[in-house]
Amino acid sequence: MVATEGALTVNFESIRLVSLVLVEAAILYVGYGALEKAVGPAVTDIITGEE
Repeated sequence: MVATEGALTVNFESIRLVSLVLVEAAILYVGYGALEKAVGPAVTDIITGEE
């Protein structure tokens, strides 16, 4: 017997959650990239001992 009900149903709560996680990941990616670009050279200079 083949299940026809529920096999292809759309759970909008799941779609909303996955979308929210993807948006959060994109924001964190951009935020950490900006932070690395702003602070990275100074931290690298401190670690390598350059001034």
